Amino acid sequence: MIAELQVLPRPSGTDDDPHAHVEAAIAVLRSSGLQAEVSALGTTFEGPPDAVWAALRAAHEATLAAGATFTISVVKLAEGAGDDGPTMDRLTRKFRT
Repeated sequence: MIAELQVLPRPSGTDDDPHAHVEAAIAVLRSSGLQAEVSALGTTFEGPPDAVWAALRAAHEATLAAGATFTISVVKLAEGAGDDGPTMDRLTRKFRT
């Protein structure tokens, strides 16, 4: 399963670290053991469905635990039947240099 997650916590961070609450979600995804790629507007990651769902929830909750008073998570998912679903590599390989 592939997921793309954009978190929109309010506030997005602190005076000292303006993106601290967003970065808390990224840290959760990076430490999840799943392959993850951070981009300007979200993080894409992939793995077994149960692990992806758990990582989505943990990243969402991490924004609140980091100090956000409100958060919205925008999620996109891609999954195929069985083990023959899309992968990040298959979807992006021809665009990488």
